[in-house]
Amino acid sequence: MPSDDTFTDEGPPLGETDAEELLRGICFKTGPPRTVGVELEWLVHDRHHPERPVPPDRLEEALDALRTLPLRSALTFEPGGQLELSSPPAASLMECVTSTAADLDTVRAALGADGLRLSGVGQDPWHSPRRMLREPRYDAMETYLDRIGPAGRAMMRSTASIQVCLDAGHEEPGPLGHGRRWQLAHLLGAVLVAAFANSPMREGRPTGWRSTRQAMWAQLDPARTTAPPDHRGPRAAWAAHALDAPVMCIRAAEGPWAVPEGLSFRRWIRTGLPRPPVRADLDYHLTTLFPPVRPRGHLELRMIDAQPGDDGWLVPLAVTTALFDDPEAAETVYRAVKSLADTAGSLPAPRNLLWVNAARYGLADPELHSVASVCFAAALEALPRIGASSAVLDAVAAHHDRYVLPGRCPADDLRTHLTGKDLCT
Repeated sequence: MPSDDTFTDEGPPLGETDAEELLRGICFKTGPPRTVGVELEWLVHDRHHPERPVPPDRLEEALDALRTLPLRSALTFEPGGQLELSSPPAASLMECVTSTAADLDTVRAALGADGLRLSGVGQDPWHSPRRMLREPRYDAMETYLDRIGPAGRAMMRSTASIQVCLDAGHEEPGPLGHGRRWQLAHLLGAVLVAAFANSPMREGRPTGWRSTRQAMWAQLDPARTTAPPDHRGPRAAWAAHALDAPVMCIRAAEGPWAVPEGLSFRRWIRTGLPRPPVRADLDYHLTTLFPPVRPRGHLELRMIDAQPGDDGWLVPLAVTTALFDDPEAAETVYRAVKSLADTAGSLPAPRNLLWVNAARYGLADPELHSVASVCFAAALEALPRIGASSAVLDAVAAHHDRYVLPGRCPADDLRTHLTGKDLCT
């Protein structure tokens, strides 16, 4: 999540019609899919004793040193000290993989010199949530989320994900049309949750979920974390959803940020209280909405747990890119995931049964296992067509053979490693 605390109230007050037009224009920028990006969140642990919390002063010193590194990716930090690398938009999958891998090598070397390592797991399996960053944004966010329950603090402080960013697609219908890609993302998203679930533990104990991280998102404010209703087109649905979502906070130049209760952005525009919102307030409001697929001009897929190993991150990036951007694979997968709509029902992701099953059971769910098999087969066929290297193809094939074929996910291995008990038993 962005951590920009800058405040500006420049510009005229924003009208409701202007806000709707802005949302329709800036959130779905259509055209041929050409670019791809990835945002990688990591937990930072002691290299030799990951189960021991890293003292805050040691972690802060190491993270400060990382800010001096020459990286192509944007380097930011989450409230609990999680590290995030956000790649620049790349013209191809391999350009994204190559530049991101180089940045990761640089970051790992610097942390290793301090006796630290990056840990690819969706939820910290050992440590209680703690907060390092003290900024007005996070003070306000914590106040807001605490009104709902404890899951918000845990999500802010101890989770990590892989977010794949893809172009919205063509204006016209078809396999690469933005309407089809929007629908595909909300059905395929559950398959991605299941295939890459990697957070079965919390505070040293099994939680009963393959993806505890995804389960936490489903416990948060539904107006902020669910997908908009699908009975309207993507632009109209998202514009209404964003304007009707509650305002998390009202930024201020000095002092704490106000955290209103029950104030939608639409109502804020209509009342103009406690001050009239401007364009910058709408832009900021959008950064506080966390649906599983967030339109930001491109599509940001936010449902994938961080992955184990040095190169585990590139598998969901490669699979997702192939299934969205290769026309043949996109058509094959769309036909496969359509059957999941019956299980999803009318509730929005991630609160419907399909997404709950994905988070709880992973690929042990027979329906998700069957569709995942089709998806990975399609991805393996498509990757050479979009220029994937043999190393990327081998990594995807290894994940397919280790997890998809037997109906398992990384969470099964992680729990077995930490407790000696298989999730499937």
